[in-house]
Amino acid sequence: MDESTSLDDVRMRIELTDLVPSRAPLLEGIEQKFATLAGQGVVTLGVLRRELKNTRRLEALATASGIEARYLVLLRREIEGWSPEPPKLGAFDWLPQEDIAKLEKRGFKDCAALYAALYATAGSTGDARGLEVESSTLEALICLADLTRVQWVGPTVARMLVEAGYDSAAELAAADAEELCNALMQVNEGERFFKGKIGLRDVRRLVQAASYVPRQAER
Repeated sequence: MDESTSLDDVRMRIELTDLVPSRAPLLEGIEQKFATLAGQGVVTLGVLRRELKNTRRLEALATASGIEARYLVLLRREIEGWSPEPPKLGAFDWLPQEDIAKLEKRGFKDCAALYAALYATAGSTGDARGLEVESSTLEALICLADLTRVQWVGPTVARMLVEAGYDSAAELAAADAEELCNALMQVNEGERFFKGKIGLRDVRRLVQAASYVPRQAER
């Protein structure tokens, strides 16, 4: 996906995103800066990731392009957030731990690996017969793994989304933000999962972020 996402697509996603305040400087002169990056051969998200991968490469790009290193650091942080680190299976500690242990023993250390093996390639949990794990656990993990592909969605938020009736990134992307916000507040009634108010603005960010997650057929 990184190589098929153009630098223009990256720019447009940033421009359309309701950025958190610390990332707002990314919008300053963004068209000119991205045109300069393109002139340096940075034409896809994949190339951009590689050029910003470490301090040495980032500083070299800053020197060659004339773009301030601190801007490129912000840009790196933003695009890194688009591909969240997949949670370990053990993070889903409300699921049967015997099943989790069996899956880990089989080599599935995180939910992305399990998702790829059981859903993205097979299309169902039917090929999981030999894992000796309850089908309900696998189905739950597939939903949770899919949701945690969305920026800002960790295990707890994924659990809340499932309880609110949203079982996939696709369903989250199609959600009405106000309805979802109300549903999440009901799930969190009595501060069941965390303290504080669930903000509509943050929920809108979740819905938008979900729209960028590739569907199963694209994987």
